[in-house]
Amino acid sequence: MSADSLTPDLQFRDRMISLGLARVSEAAALASAFHIGRGDEKAADQAAVDAMRTQLNLLDIDGIVVIGEGERDEAPMLFIGEAVGTGDGPSVDIALDPLEGTTLTAKDMPNALTVIAMGPRGTMLRAPDVYMEKLAIGPGYPDGLVSLDMAPAERIHRIAEAKRCDPSEITVCALDRDRHVELIREIRTTGAAIRLITDGDVAAIMHCAEPERTGIDIYMGVGGAPEGVLAAAALRCMGGQICARLKFRNDAERARATAAGISDFDRVYRLGDMVRDNVIFAATGVTNGSLLTGISREPGFLQAETILLRSRTGSQRRMIYRHPIE
Repeated sequence: MSADSLTPDLQFRDRMISLGLARVSEAAALASAFHIGRGDEKAADQAAVDAMRTQLNLLDIDGIVVIGEGERDEAPMLFIGEAVGTGDGPSVDIALDPLEGTTLTAKDMPNALTVIAMGPRGTMLRAPDVYMEKLAIGPGYPDGLVSLDMAPAERIHRIAEAKRCDPSEITVCALDRDRHVELIREIRTTGAAIRLITDGDVAAIMHCAEPERTGIDIYMGVGGAPEGVLAAAALRCMGGQICARLKFRNDAERARATAAGISDFDRVYRLGDMVRDNVIFAATGVTNGSLLTGISREPGFLQAETILLRSRTGSQRRMIYRHPIE
C-alpha cells in the first residue's frame, strides 16, 4: 500500500501518529536513563525494549516490525515479524532500534539514541541482520555523485570538487574497526579529516544531512544492515543520498538473506530501494551527542530531547520533554 492510496482519514491519522512515534522514542530513552554509565549493556537494552514495546502497543496502527531486535528465537520482544499496535488504523512497517549504542550507554559515551521509523506496509527493505557496506552524503549534491564502485579517495575528491574546496576541508565519518584499516589509510592520503566512532552509525549517517551543524561531509564503511535501513529513513526526511550493499561472511548469513526475500546478493541499494514511500522518523538522545542532547536530570524531572521527521512534508521538529520523576 502506498501512502497516496490511504484514505483521507488514515492520512490524517498518519500525521497524528507522528507525535505518538515521538512518545515511543522518548519512553525508550527515559527507561534506559538509569543504566547510563553503569556498565550493563543488556540491562540498558532490555529497559529500552520493554518501554518501546509498551508504547508502540498503545498506537492505533496495524504494525509489523520489519527491522527489530532479531529473529523470534533471538529476541523475545520487538522481534522481526512481531505485530504491534492496537490493530486499528493504517497498516504500517516499523523499523526500530530501541537503543542504538548499548555500549555507548553502558560507558556513558556520546551519541547513544533510541530510534524508530514507520512507513506504509511493504515499503521498507526487510534487511537481514548481516553486515552492509554504506556510503552516505547530505543534500544538495547531484544524484550519483559518489558510488560504492569508486575508491574512497575518488569519493573525497568528488565531494571536494562539488563543494569547491580542497580535500583537506572534507571530514569523513567511519566506524573505528579493524576491517576499516585500509579504508582509513586511503582516506588519509587525500588529506581529509576522519571522525572515528566506536558505535552508532545511524546517528553518524544522519550527521551527513546537516554538515554545517555536525561537521561531517560523508560517511563510509561497513556496519549493520538494519541500521542502514533506519539511516535511509532519516535521510528520506532530511535529504541526502545513501547507497549500500550487503556483505556476507558465511553461508548461514546468505541463508538469512534468502529467508528475508533477498535473491540478488550483489545488489546495490539506494535510498528509494530501502525506503520506498513516505516515512516518519523519531530519535531521542540517551547520551549527549552532536545530533541530540542526552537525558539530563533536574530536581524532580528527567529531560529528553527528540527529533521528529516527516518525509511527506520535509518537516523537522525538535522537542524537549520534561518527565516528572515519581
